[in-house]
Amino acid sequence: ALTSGAYDYLTKPLDFDELHLAMERAMEHVHLKEENRLLRESLGKHFDRQNLIGRSQAMVRLLETVAQVSPSEATVLITGESGTGKEMIAGAIHFNSPRKEAPFVKINCAAIPETLLESEFFGHEKGAFTGAYKRKEGRFLQAHRGTLFLDEVSEMSPAMQVKLLRVLQEREFTRVGGDEVIRVDVRVIAATNKDLFREIEIGRFREDLYYRLNVVTLVLPPLRQRREDIPLLAQHFLRIFSEKNHKKMKGFTPQAMDGLLKHEWPGNVRELMNAVERGVVLTRAEYLDTGDLPLFA
Repeated sequence: ALTSGAYDYLTKPLDFDELHLAMERAMEHVHLKEENRLLRESLGKHFDRQNLIGRSQAMVRLLETVAQVSPSEATVLITGESGTGKEMIAGAIHFNSPRKEAPFVKINCAAIPETLLESEFFGHEKGAFTGAYKRKEGRFLQAHRGTLFLDEVSEMSPAMQVKLLRVLQEREFTRVGGDEVIRVDVRVIAATNKDLFREIEIGRFREDLYYRLNVVTLVLPPLRQRREDIPLLAQHFLRIFSEKNHKKMKGFTPQAMDGLLKHEWPGNVRELMNAVERGVVLTRAEYLDTGDLPLFA
């Protein structure tokens, strides 16, 4: 019965306390599944291709490639400056793929100390090292049948690059401190803001790992190279933050929009988003003006 989908079983004579506990656990399980379903739907809307805004030629070509690569099983490498939206592209690929009902798991390789990165990837057994008080599942196992997004993949040490390469090749690993071989079905999407060819030349990134990740490459253009998208993005963020802060904003003054178009945007889309959010929070007018935006302060 369990292999056919039953949650639990009881033995006779029936213990009503045990029945009550089993029913509570079953209901918690049902609620958890429903919460996960709603979370996936919410994430799917957030990463929908409709939220990838742009009419510039560079963005049109990029979104066409996203549409082509999403249904495939290909490993994808996303490159571009910080703040260009690499995570949004990775999410759009996952939520428009056959794996969309499975987890989309993210890990920032630059944010985790080198000593903990292997455990974060593959998990560990209880007692594997000081502080390992119980067994932990790694991100690869969490992403089973789904997608694993490796952000800032160039920040891994050579030793971790070797271990990642082996998992990509063999689709199996062992937990830190364990000997059980665990097989996984995971699609990997990696991202970096560095020139990996340059990293290979100076010996900081493995060439074989690069070619394993680089089945399909997506290059995100910086915002200064697609200025025609700035008004669309600015209006999009204005609408989002107006609703979030319960304000009725109508738009930007001509002077403010002219300033947005002329700004170089070293922080790219993220900088624009933060500028608009700050303006919406601080303004008392219906139109954002230059004085409301931090780049003109």
